[in-house]
Amino acid sequence: MKFIIDDKIPYIRGAFEPFGDVVYLPGAKTTPEVVKDADAIVTRTRTICNEQLLKGSSVKFIATATIGYDHIDTEYCKQAGIEWTNAPGCNSKSVEQYVLSALFVLAKKKGFELEGKTIGIVGVGQVGSKVARVCELLGMEVLLNDPPRERKEGPEQFVSFQQIISKSDIISFHVPLTMHGEDATFHMADTLFFNALERQPIILNSCRGEVVDTFAAETAIQRGQISGSVLDCWEREPNIDQNLLQLVDIATPHIAGYSKDGKANGTTMSVQAISRFFKLGIDDWQPQGVDLPEQTILQLDSLNRAEEEILREAVLFTYDIREDDKRLRENPDDFETLRGDYPVRREFPVFTIQHKHTSKETLEKLKQIGFKIA
Repeated sequence: MKFIIDDKIPYIRGAFEPFGDVVYLPGAKTTPEVVKDADAIVTRTRTICNEQLLKGSSVKFIATATIGYDHIDTEYCKQAGIEWTNAPGCNSKSVEQYVLSALFVLAKKKGFELEGKTIGIVGVGQVGSKVARVCELLGMEVLLNDPPRERKEGPEQFVSFQQIISKSDIISFHVPLTMHGEDATFHMADTLFFNALERQPIILNSCRGEVVDTFAAETAIQRGQISGSVLDCWEREPNIDQNLLQLVDIATPHIAGYSKDGKANGTTMSVQAISRFFKLGIDDWQPQGVDLPEQTILQLDSLNRAEEEILREAVLFTYDIREDDKRLRENPDDFETLRGDYPVRREFPVFTIQHKHTSKETLEKLKQIGFKIA
């Protein structure tokens, strides 16, 4: 057997070597010539798996170690008899951590409390559901918009997109990129969207760049139609719009889901899927040696401090989004390098809080977020 693997996928080396030839390549160098005699491809979003790449090849299975799969031409794969899989939910906790860090940073910067604010979550899948849960934990009012789920489950827990537009202080997008149909998300945040906003909300996009119209977003910021903006995903990545970069409050290089935990989960799901398909016998494979940050213990003194301040300190101890913002602004032309050489980030369960003067209620919230309490 022959396996073609994106060389930026972590913890995968050694998994398939016992079963055949393994070639590790940058996503951009995964060409028709390379995959012609391959049996399986393990990839990321930068490799477009379409007829141009796959026609005439012996590829039988594609695993993308990502939630998104719009880089896979699923219709062509169906016609060609090529099976594929993605990794739904693999980095959902990482994106939850990213959004929390962004919200705490902006609340501090702009002088407001998150408790009592209304957040509209557009797309309530694996990621949006986790963001909703933690925002409720912070005392925020949460509005959910997900038409496909609403059609299946009924309207009780969902609101219309128009209600998101009219009632939200913060709007966070967590939708897949779909170009056509009644649930199309391409340029969901366009000029009409920004013109209709009633509360000058903060906008966060950590799903797909094309969900937000670049020109419309620039205009909205300049006109004061929104009061804040966080962009992790951009149109035309990695060649992002430099003007928009300067205008947004927080800019990051498509790394919201880039915790080591999320990456390890994506790798695990890909390896296990290939094992099941080819009957390799490693269906319970797990990655080894997942990196740890230098500090995993937070000494927390809560004396005379508001709960939101305590939660902010804990979250930013695990991940301070301002560091990613700084790196991108200093090196805007190194978008892909910043993603490929991303520093170690781990999710909340890796961290232990040693505390004093902390109420039971606050400790319970820290536990619910995911921290270990000593």
